[in-house]
Amino acid sequence: MGGVPIKHHTKGKVGRRRSHLALKKASLLVCKHCGGPTMAHRSCPACGKR
Repeated sequence: MGGVPIKHHTKGKVGRRRSHLALKKASLLVCKHCGGPTMAHRSCPACGKR
């Protein structure tokens, strides 16, 4: 016994459950040293500073 669902799950119910699984857009910050775009808590790809 196992693997076979006992009740049917509608597409809407499954979609509401999975609504939080979508990827979030990465927020970019402005580097204080060169002004280029950088991710939070990462080194700047342009100048290498934090």
